[in-house]
Amino acid sequence: IREAMERASARRLQPHFIRSFFLDAFQHLGGRIKKREEGRWEISRVPGPLRARDRQIGLGEALLERYERICFEKDKINEPPVAAFVCPGHPLLDATIDLILERYRDLLKRGAVLVDEADQDDKLRALFYLEHAVQDGRSGRDGQQQIISQRLQFVELRADGHAIDAGPAPYLDYRPATDDEKALVADQINAEWLSDNVESRVVAHAVEHIIPRHVEEIRTRKLPQIDKVEREVTARLKKEINHWDHRAEDLKAQERAGRKTRLSSANAAARANDLADRLERRLAELNKERDISALPPMVRGGAIVVPIGLLQKASGDAPKVSELADISNRAEVERLAMNSVMEAERGLGCEPRDVGAEKLGYDIESRDPKKESLRFIEVKGRIEGADTVTVTRNEILTALNKPDAFILAIVEVANGFAQQPRYVREPFHMEPDFGATSVTYKLKELLARAEAPSAE
Repeated sequence: IREAMERASARRLQPHFIRSFFLDAFQHLGGRIKKREEGRWEISRVPGPLRARDRQIGLGEALLERYERICFEKDKINEPPVAAFVCPGHPLLDATIDLILERYRDLLKRGAVLVDEADQDDKLRALFYLEHAVQDGRSGRDGQQQIISQRLQFVELRADGHAIDAGPAPYLDYRPATDDEKALVADQINAEWLSDNVESRVVAHAVEHIIPRHVEEIRTRKLPQIDKVEREVTARLKKEINHWDHRAEDLKAQERAGRKTRLSSANAAARANDLADRLERRLAELNKERDISALPPMVRGGAIVVPIGLLQKASGDAPKVSELADISNRAEVERLAMNSVMEAERGLGCEPRDVGAEKLGYDIESRDPKKESLRFIEVKGRIEGADTVTVTRNEILTALNKPDAFILAIVEVANGFAQQPRYVREPFHMEPDFGATSVTYKLKELLARAEAPSAE
């Protein structure tokens, strides 16, 4: 459970994802907001449509016309003047999300054309947004079975039918395609395979691969908890039932002997019966909690992903033979760098695991058995003499979410051999602009802050 919480913390939405979305969406809806102190903003005007929406959906505090200060991090709240903490559940964020979805939800279905500047492939991909939920056997007030877990999953599909999990938020590393770029690949965007019932293929992939993992993960976490509750509830209630059964028999014996008692044997027996009924109801409820099943996945939106390699090929700027060799060489450099960091982690007594294919915002998840904690390592392999390193938006936000556990590992490769990795702790100090998909850093400046691998 601790490790699952650490992984969730590395991918959490608060504060960086929430702040990035809210600042742009709020102004798009007509709100006026200005940055004041570090990490704090003043809202001089909350637009009328947002206040009207809050009156429709709000359940707690009302949305104000202005806010002297707002923030997205808890440690910024109590600086004078006290700031409103904008997070899921706050009327400012809830009303903004609801209004944005109402106005632009159809855009998710209409789709978009995005460019992946890190992919030199020349094959188009289709990105789908799937929502799926897991329920148990209990029913809510509306009569529907209770949802115990809900997720948004991203799946990429290729023309050959091959589908892969695209990670938690792949679109953040892509940029919108320009009109000229769309024109270059118009024939591929309108290819027959993209209109040949692709949604059903994506749903089939989710049913076969994604949903079983989700259900198994929930069962692994929930069933031991339910078993523990059942044991404790059964032991406690049976102890009380036995007590009141014994008390009823004792009171009955006293009544037969003609003694007066403060409590009648009938009341004690009724108490024992009530507890037995309560135990039966509780066990039945726990059995319903064990009935964990998946709901069918729903396709909420999609996009076409155009690799930069395809655009270069369509525009006549395709890489030359020497450049293709360089691309192949970069893949080998990354492989050598990964092996080097994995060996370094094992040498420190840690248990590294390659998670690069899962696109989580880091390449290696390394478990420290002594501290019983996880380290999230992003590996950057560079040919000796390189002077820059490019980091994606997802990698930066993951590092900001877990500054104490995230490591940027830089490995220089010379003559086919990887040198010792250099670890940069807390490599990034601010999130990219809203429209940025990646940021390029000077390698020399990063290495100046780097150190040899260590478990500390």
